[in-house]
Amino acid sequence: MARELSFIPKLAKKARLRFDRHSGSHMIVYPERGLALNGSAAEIARRCDGTRTLGAIVDELAREAGAGADERAIVETDVVAFVELLAQRGLLEP
Repeated sequence: MARELSFIPKLAKKARLRFDRHSGSHMIVYPERGLALNGSAAEIARRCDGTRTLGAIVDELAREAGAGADERAIVETDVVAFVELLAQRGLLEP
Protein backbone atom coordinates (compact mmCIF):
# COMPACT_ATOMS: atom_id res chain seq x y z
CA MET A 1 0.00 0.00 0.00
CA ALA A 2 1.57 3.30 -1.09
CA ARG A 3 1.82 5.96 1.59
CA GLU A 4 0.33 9.39 1.02
CA LEU A 5 2.80 12.25 0.95
CA SER A 6 0.95 13.73 3.94
CA PHE A 7 1.93 10.69 6.08
CA ILE A 8 4.31 11.60 8.93
CA PRO A 9 6.74 8.70 9.49
CA LYS A 10 8.41 8.15 12.86
CA LEU A 11 10.76 5.31 13.72
CA ALA A 12 9.27 2.93 16.27
CA LYS A 13 10.53 3.16 19.85
CA LYS A 14 12.17 -0.25 19.44
CA ALA A 15 14.20 0.96 16.42
CA ARG A 16 17.36 3.02 16.71
CA LEU A 17 19.39 4.62 13.94
CA ARG A 18 23.06 3.95 14.70
CA PHE A 19 26.36 4.51 12.95
CA ASP A 20 28.49 1.37 12.85
CA ARG A 21 32.09 2.52 13.02
CA HIS A 22 33.36 -0.89 11.95
CA SER A 23 31.50 -0.92 8.65
CA GLY A 24 31.41 2.86 8.28
CA SER A 25 27.68 2.82 7.57
CA HIS A 26 24.40 3.42 9.34
CA MET A 27 22.06 0.72 10.60
CA ILE A 28 18.64 0.57 12.12
CA VAL A 29 18.93 -1.75 15.09
CA TYR A 30 15.96 -3.32 16.81
CA PRO A 31 15.54 -6.29 19.14
CA GLU A 32 17.77 -9.12 17.94
CA ARG A 33 18.01 -7.68 14.42
CA GLY A 34 19.56 -4.98 12.34
CA LEU A 35 19.00 -3.39 8.97
CA ALA A 36 22.12 -2.11 7.17
CA LEU A 37 21.49 1.15 5.34
CA ASN A 38 23.18 2.81 2.41
CA GLY A 39 23.70 6.58 2.53
CA SER A 40 20.36 7.42 0.92
CA ALA A 41 18.40 5.16 3.24
CA ALA A 42 20.20 6.63 6.26
CA GLU A 43 19.21 10.15 5.15
CA ILE A 44 15.58 9.06 4.85
CA ALA A 45 15.61 7.24 8.21
CA ARG A 46 17.22 10.26 9.90
CA ARG A 47 14.22 12.33 8.81
CA CYS A 48 11.64 9.81 10.07
CA ASP A 49 11.40 11.62 13.39
CA GLY A 50 7.69 12.41 13.45
CA THR A 51 8.13 16.07 12.49
CA ARG A 52 8.00 15.88 8.68
CA THR A 53 5.55 14.54 6.14
CA LEU A 54 6.76 12.22 3.42
CA GLY A 55 6.32 15.13 1.02
CA ALA A 56 8.60 17.32 3.14
CA ILE A 57 11.22 14.56 3.29
CA VAL A 58 11.08 14.20 -0.50
CA ASP A 59 11.35 17.98 -0.95
CA GLU A 60 14.37 18.22 1.39
CA LEU A 61 16.23 15.35 -0.23
CA ALA A 62 15.46 16.54 -3.77
CA ARG A 63 16.59 20.07 -2.91
CA GLU A 64 19.83 18.81 -1.31
CA ALA A 65 20.53 16.70 -4.40
CA GLY A 66 19.78 19.59 -6.75
CA ALA A 67 17.12 17.44 -8.41
CA GLY A 68 14.91 18.80 -11.15
CA ALA A 69 11.27 17.80 -11.62
CA ASP A 70 12.11 14.48 -13.27
CA GLU A 71 14.65 13.55 -10.62
CA ARG A 72 12.25 14.60 -7.84
CA ALA A 73 9.85 11.91 -9.03
CA ILE A 74 12.63 9.34 -8.62
CA VAL A 75 13.42 10.65 -5.12
CA GLU A 76 9.72 10.40 -4.24
CA THR A 77 9.52 6.80 -5.47
CA ASP A 78 12.62 5.84 -3.47
CA VAL A 79 11.46 7.56 -0.26
CA VAL A 80 7.99 6.03 -0.40
CA ALA A 81 9.42 2.56 -1.12
CA PHE A 82 11.86 2.76 1.79
CA VAL A 83 9.21 4.01 4.22
CA GLU A 84 6.96 1.15 3.08
CA LEU A 85 9.79 -1.28 3.83
CA LEU A 86 10.16 0.20 7.33
CA ALA A 87 6.42 -0.11 7.88
CA GLN A 88 6.36 -3.73 6.70
CA ARG A 89 9.12 -4.57 9.19
CA GLY A 90 7.23 -2.86 12.01
CA LEU A 91 9.86 -0.14 12.34
CA LEU A 92 7.46 2.82 12.24
CA GLU A 93 5.09 4.07 14.89
CA PRO A 94 1.50 3.21 14.00
